[in-house]
Amino acid sequence: MKIGLAYALPQRQVWMDVEVAEGATIKDAIERSGILKQFPEINLETQKIGVYGKVSKLDAVLADGDRVEIYRPITCDPKTVQRKSKEET
Repeated sequence: MKIGLAYALPQRQVWMDVEVAEGATIKDAIERSGILKQFPEINLETQKIGVYGKVSKLDAVLADGDRVEIYRPITCDPKTVQRKSKEET
């Protein structure tokens, strides 16, 4: 079955299609994609992973057509960023 995998950095975004067997998990798809070699900074122990915007566990079984998303850690409080933007205007 075919799933999509997405990971985005501020300067670079990656979208790839990955073929996996029926019953494959999120972790299986990530490992098969090779994205961990392209982005060694990805830490599956600490970063959140989701399917279509819903946080999921690495052992969740995928369905054909799912989109796996690897989320970057938040580096600042979004409310603080919003407040600073308003102060600058």
